Amino acid sequence: MSDKYQNTELIPEERAAYLLEELSLDEKVAQLNCVFPFDKASYDFAGINEQTKHGIGQVSTLEMRRMESLDEVVQWQRKVQRIVMENSPHRIPAIFHMEGLCGAFIQDSTSFPSGIGRGAGWNPKLEEKIAEIVSRQEAACGITHVFAPVLDISRDSRMGRQGETYGEDPVLTASLGSAYTKGCQKYETAGRRTESVAKHFLAFHNSAAGIHGANSDTPERLLEEIYGKPFQAAITEAGLRGIMPCYCLINGEPASASHHLLTELLREEMGFDGLCVSDYGAINNAFMFQGIGETKEETGLLCLEAGMDMELPSVEGYGEAFKNLFASGRADMDILDRAVKRVLTAKFRMGLFEHPFALEGEELRRVFMNKTDKEISLQSAKESMVLIKNNGVLPIQKSVKKIALIGPHADSPRKFFGGYTHMCMMESTYAIANSIAGVSGSENVDNREIVTVPGTNIQSDETPEFDVILKRQKPDCRSILEELKAQMPDAEIRYAYGYPIAGADQSGFARALEIAEDADIVILTLGGKHGTCSMASMGEGVDATNINLPECQDAFIRKAAKLGKPLIGVHFDGRPISSDAADAHLDAILEAWNPSEKGAEAVVSILLGRYNPGGKMPVTTAYTSGQIPIYYNHPHNSAWHQTGSIGFLNYVDMPHTPRYYFGHGLSYTKFEYSNLQLSKDCIMPTESIRIQCDVENTGEYKGDEVVQLYLKDIHASMARPVKELAGFKRITLVPGEKKKVIFEIKASQLAFLDRRMKWKIEKGTIEAEIGSSSEDIRLRGAFEIAENGWVAGRDRAFYADVTVE
Repeated sequence: MSDKYQNTELIPEERAAYLLEELSLDEKVAQLNCVFPFDKASYDFAGINEQTKHGIGQVSTLEMRRMESLDEVVQWQRKVQRIVMENSPHRIPAIFHMEGLCGAFIQDSTSFPSGIGRGAGWNPKLEEKIAEIVSRQEAACGITHVFAPVLDISRDSRMGRQGETYGEDPVLTASLGSAYTKGCQKYETAGRRTESVAKHFLAFHNSAAGIHGANSDTPERLLEEIYGKPFQAAITEAGLRGIMPCYCLINGEPASASHHLLTELLREEMGFDGLCVSDYGAINNAFMFQGIGETKEETGLLCLEAGMDMELPSVEGYGEAFKNLFASGRADMDILDRAVKRVLTAKFRMGLFEHPFALEGEELRRVFMNKTDKEISLQSAKESMVLIKNNGVLPIQKSVKKIALIGPHADSPRKFFGGYTHMCMMESTYAIANSIAGVSGSENVDNREIVTVPGTNIQSDETPEFDVILKRQKPDCRSILEELKAQMPDAEIRYAYGYPIAGADQSGFARALEIAEDADIVILTLGGKHGTCSMASMGEGVDATNINLPECQDAFIRKAAKLGKPLIGVHFDGRPISSDAADAHLDAILEAWNPSEKGAEAVVSILLGRYNPGGKMPVTTAYTSGQIPIYYNHPHNSAWHQTGSIGFLNYVDMPHTPRYYFGHGLSYTKFEYSNLQLSKDCIMPTESIRIQCDVENTGEYKGDEVVQLYLKDIHASMARPVKELAGFKRITLVPGEKKKVIFEIKASQLAFLDRRMKWKIEKGTIEAEIGSSSEDIRLRGAFEIAENGWVAGRDRAFYADVTVE
């Protein structure tokens, strides 16, 4: 037996090659497998021992969500890792994986706002800091595969997972996703390096009818130009090391079994050289429900041949029968070896062979906890909020002495936590019905009586066991009611539940209207519950045809409006607020998304004018689901840019235009744009151009503005979008302050797929627009590209470099 693989002076690929030569077939297949300790089995080390008898590739840490202390978490990791290594003839450690979108599922970890909220923040630097925190906290606990960022493009608010995404735009998503990837893979913690696993490759949110995991009817050009752009950017700009394919069928085959997607596109064209892991249960899903393969092992082989390296979270397709295909010579051993080498290379890259165990004691706490972590969460929560409407009622004046606070979110801080937070994942353990794909076992374990939201099948989360979760995980997390009372000690704050998160129930109206009538101002919390399983109104597998406010909430707004009181709406959910009643009757609307553990402080600081909101909408908001798909970067002569040569400019029952435009967001101050300058009139396809302008705060409040640059190619050889976001910068200005914002645009950023599906930089006129939203354009200019050029897709630019002077 050789020990060359133990030489730390060799690069990971060399060490992996030496170790691969030593492995038996049993050991090889084990490296593609995962063990999923579930529920009580989390503590059943005998079961884990049996499942890892030849070692194991990965260990799911989902059940860390149940563990009540950081010490319990790390002792569990150390015990499981020890079992795995003792069972492995070559003492190969396992990769432990965990979600990372909104923070770790670990006691005492920091939770962050939902993806769509961070998309509304338009701040890549902050996103990088968030990823650094998630990486550090998970790595300290022995976890090195971080399942984030979510690089899905979302154009459909019916899909329950819209709240996990950064929004609808490929440049915004590419910039934020690349920043997250850099932050996650940046530092070493306790000798280990985490690796990002970006998801869900590819066109996941283009699923039919907004249904989770359904067929995704996505043409190749759309697939690569729009849905593929954030993944390509993360690979090129940030060295992305992990990919998780989506559940959808694309062009007649599951993404997980598509050689075209996982090898030809992802590896050969896009240049990805990391580890491809299955979404939970994806191989079994392909066999059982999508009808791919005659047997599970055949489906498994199809996935392996396609480029799927590892099966998560447990053995289905890559099992004993699968192993026998190689033992008998019916399957090519080179394909197996290719995947195993990738797994081993990743483990050497991560530093697992030398540092396989979680930290302990004081060293653990010193690394895991940082006093600035919660400050980053608060900053993200503040920056995520979008002031959609304001007729002057905000900020609330000091003269206001009586406030009526109404709504189901007002005294329930758990509703600040969206899908894929530690909070909602722990809540799901009490679900009567599971909606998390690839996970089974949710059940009403203690036969307690289940309460539902009146008139719906949504399980109520307003029973005692859910409050226990909050007190354990986030004992200092305040509700809006508590925060208002703390920040306005001289005001009378009266609260009423009013209405639920869904349905038509009006039984709480009378009490709520009574306190509203006696108030100087009324604050309504609106929206549903973005979470998981049967207690959520949206989330994974919890899709909807109605994207508007619940009937009960619209009804209450109309009744409250008759009182003649100033009405402020604060909306919480994973999709944007859409309501005729809110538009007609509310004096102000604040889109708060799911702001997480610092949500109350963020909301109240904005309501009282102690922080000036500067978020911008990361999605185009439809009036109703009948307008979907609706997005700003549609092709010429489409959507609300349709001309009379095609048909009427509106539907017969509503406009083609959206309720709120992409990039929209108000402020308590005013910003003036001026002095547009382009460094050149004409550039070659290998060159770049600087586009700059001045932005001045001409109002009375310090505030943030997101300066947005859009480019449009009016005439081209292929149909192009009416405009595309090219770059952006969030800047902070005090009253009277002026800054110069400079965008550096490479010509290759304008490349598109030509008729031969080659990335073409095409000669012609490009119009440049700078403004405060995709519709609120303040400055316009133009430049020429002198001649045609072509570029490899992986080598093109993805978003502008921006500097501020």
